Amino acid sequence: MNRLKPYNIRQLIFEGEEVSLDFKKTITSCTKIAKTLVAFANNKGGRLLIGVADNGEIKGVRSEDEEKYMLTKAAHFYCRPALELYFEEVYIDDKIVLVAEIKESDTKPHYALAEDNKWWVYIRVKDKSLLASKIVVDVLKASAKDEGVFIEYSGKEKALLEYLDTNERITASEYSRMLNLSRRRTQRILVNLVLSGIIRLHTTEKEEFYTAS
Repeated sequence: MNRLKPYNIRQLIFEGEEVSLDFKKTITSCTKIAKTLVAFANNKGGRLLIGVADNGEIKGVRSEDEEKYMLTKAAHFYCRPALELYFEEVYIDDKIVLVAEIKESDTKPHYALAEDNKWWVYIRVKDKSLLASKIVVDVLKASAKDEGVFIEYSGKEKALLEYLDTNERITASEYSRMLNLSRRRTQRILVNLVLSGIIRLHTTEKEEFYTAS
């Protein structure tokens, strides 16, 4: 990990939380922080700044060892497959900000153990860690394999692309209703087209939709 200086930390805080950056005043729950860890690993990686409040105020950590223990416990026992974290301590105004970096994983998808005692996949969307849909999970699984994608370019795929030629976007349910497809068949077509780069998958807090690439 590139060494961070106080100036770099201040700049990151100024820019605010985003897809690869999250602030935590302190780590209080392994289940909660595991969601953020796997969301970073399932995306392009990211950094946690511990000792920084949501509003960007630098509070510092009381015990960096205790924070490291909680993070490591979450990464090893509440994330599947387990994750490795890279730590750095940065001193700012006589306070310690603990930086935890999570690299993008090459063994996606990663699951987090939730409060319902089930394992779920999370992805990073802007500054939020959101539950991944079945289609997103399938895309993550397939993209982690060194296998090509076989596209069966039938009338069903053609109808989708023709629709996107004249319409900006489409959802999975709209596509399913348009061609009277089963949910499984719809998911398989969309996953293959996303992996081949023919269409793009967009996830927001409220919905998931597809556009032409």
